Amino acid sequence: MTSLKFFQKILNWFHFHGRKNLPWQIKKNPYKVWISEIMLQQTQVNTVIPYYKNFIKLLPNTKILSETSLDTILNIWSGLGYYARAKNIYKTSKILKEKFCNKLPNNFNDIIKLPGIGKSTAGAILSFGFNLYSCILDGNIKRVLIRYYGININDKKLEKLLWKKIQSLTPIHNTAKFNQACMDVGSLICKKSNPKCNICPLYNTCESFKNKQLLTIYHKKKIISITTKKTWFLIVQYHTRIFLEKQNDSKIWKNLFCFPKFSCQNKVSLWIKKHDIKINQTLALKNFQHALSNLKLYIIPIWIKINHHSIISKNNKLWYDLEKPQNIGLPKPIIKILNKIYL
Repeated sequence: MTSLKFFQKILNWFHFHGRKNLPWQIKKNPYKVWISEIMLQQTQVNTVIPYYKNFIKLLPNTKILSETSLDTILNIWSGLGYYARAKNIYKTSKILKEKFCNKLPNNFNDIIKLPGIGKSTAGAILSFGFNLYSCILDGNIKRVLIRYYGININDKKLEKLLWKKIQSLTPIHNTAKFNQACMDVGSLICKKSNPKCNICPLYNTCESFKNKQLLTIYHKKKIISITTKKTWFLIVQYHTRIFLEKQNDSKIWKNLFCFPKFSCQNKVSLWIKKHDIKINQTLALKNFQHALSNLKLYIIPIWIKINHHSIISKNNKLWYDLEKPQNIGLPKPIIKILNKIYL
């Protein structure tokens, strides 16, 4: 199929079936597109939508964002995961303020240098945010191209080949529609498993469909070694306040606030003794698991209530107020426990 026919089939399908009412597509601007594209990295659309809406409501433009603390941004991001993305947004906001008068640059060479923005994300911002010609090669589009052309995934130059393909297909006019259409076909039809070939606009010329290799031709599966680790959380409650510590040196949840955590129960007892804590009441919380990309945490919470304490809120330590929560970043397991405590 020629590039023109591919383009026409994709666009015709998009006209009737494509996604046009996602929150970042309504009254869109470069800022909204940028935030949505960063959030959509490694995260599905339905998960992103409520976080995106809240983020834009609280931080509606680059100027307000640049004047916001990292703790506040992490607070808004809490629960979405992959917190490096939020930190990159924070870093980028400072660069935009200092170098670009609180505006996103509209050229590839400047935008690709911003934290957290790769080649495909830069293309999305330029295409959707500025309506400029620029190519996108996200996971969905890669899958469509690999299957459509029957590309050998063991090719050492796979990435380079895919970029060459999408550059040859992407039209100068209606670029944004084409890019969105390709992503939508990948997301809604050409799925990783159970692809809906019967409604695909490209099925009759798709090499993988013709050769019945849809589920064998895809990306190389990265073998990720999963580590299982036990972690004890000590939940110290003083009236309506919970003691938290900022994770400055931790490998996970850096810059987020967490209960004191330990690798064994004996260390919990030592911490309580060191801080001269007199336990008034011990309450039960169920153990649970929390999965990260390459780590599975088996969390054992120990919940104690006290009537007196000598721990001062300083040096990245604070008493989190359950009734008037501070604007700080919290990992998902911490939010889960706090919600159980404060019903």
